[in-house]
Amino acid sequence: MNTPRFRWPAVMLALVLVLAACTGDDDDGAAETTITSGAAAATTAAPDAAAATTAAPDAAATTTAAPAPAPSGGSVLDTVIANDVVRCGTRGDLPGFAVLTPEGDHEGFDSDFCRAIAAAVLGDATKVEHVDVETADRFTALQSGQIDVLVRNATWTASRDGAEAATFLQPNFYDGQGMMVAADSGFASVADMDGVIVCVATGTTTEGNASAEAARLGLDWEVRPFDDVALIQEAFIAGQCDGWSSDVSQLTGLRSVYPDGPETLTILPEVFSKEPLAPAVRDGDSQWAQVVNWVILATIQAEEFGITAANVDEMLTSEDPRILAFLGEAVEGEEGAAVLDAGLGLPADFAYQIVSQVGNYGEIFERHLAPLGLERGINDLWINGGLMYAPPYR
Repeated sequence: MNTPRFRWPAVMLALVLVLAACTGDDDDGAAETTITSGAAAATTAAPDAAAATTAAPDAAATTTAAPAPAPSGGSVLDTVIANDVVRCGTRGDLPGFAVLTPEGDHEGFDSDFCRAIAAAVLGDATKVEHVDVETADRFTALQSGQIDVLVRNATWTASRDGAEAATFLQPNFYDGQGMMVAADSGFASVADMDGVIVCVATGTTTEGNASAEAARLGLDWEVRPFDDVALIQEAFIAGQCDGWSSDVSQLTGLRSVYPDGPETLTILPEVFSKEPLAPAVRDGDSQWAQVVNWVILATIQAEEFGITAANVDEMLTSEDPRILAFLGEAVEGEEGAAVLDAGLGLPADFAYQIVSQVGNYGEIFERHLAPLGLERGINDLWINGGLMYAPPYR
């Protein structure tokens, strides 16, 4: 099984601060999208030379294109195969998750999951179009067929699952809302913050969560919403906000590129909401939902098996039949050797393509989120006390 291997240079996090609303944040609206062709590199240096092969380069040209029509009756999988590209709804302004580099490439944790889908379905991680959608437009873009899948740090909630015509899949990051303050504010805890102004993004779950937390603690907060996260930063710098509330991962990304330096800000220890961030597809297409779901699960299972971009070719000769089946190799049985067809609509070697071209879950995390200071925590494997758990592939 010969597969193209890709080598990437280390790239510094882009100094981008025009961040849209929080991960748990969004409304619907008319979707206006920019399609950026190609897949981008990893945001940070890979932990070793072998890991640097795990992302695929991009053509980096930005164009405006009319979306392919949504399938009528068939699965999105058929459209993706026919178009030979995955149109992945994302963003270009959240450090660690998805940023647009000066060269026009998308890079980050979510960007790599877009590539993983392309690697699994089309055998080539570069066959992805990153479609930048605004916070308020992302579910509309999904509903209208402008994108095939949404991988844009979106929080899975009951109302979104029920009212946005979206099917949420396996979370690729478990998060929660927190509070960021100036390092010299004197606040050591959210409970210390009485009579303060807390700034949030307009029309987001962040806004409601902040109000609910203040009520729960019996605190007097003015929750002040802003349409643009860049405006929150301006207000924060001007002293108009005592606290800045968003998901902890977003606050961490914002803090890493804060103009006055990350040391001037402190993220308080409390986490006061559940924000499972998950890719989503349109309702009513179980085949495409299964495909995207098993792409995410494959990165998790690969890490549990100890399969990395560096050793995946060696693993093709493993004596463990579970690993062979997972990688699409023939497994000896009572009736001879056979390759497992799980009936998912994916090539037998889809997991091999994901790991060889993009990496396992841990590699993706270490490449993009660990450099921000985010620890695995509940995003570790279940065998290490985390929540990342994949059903058996058999």
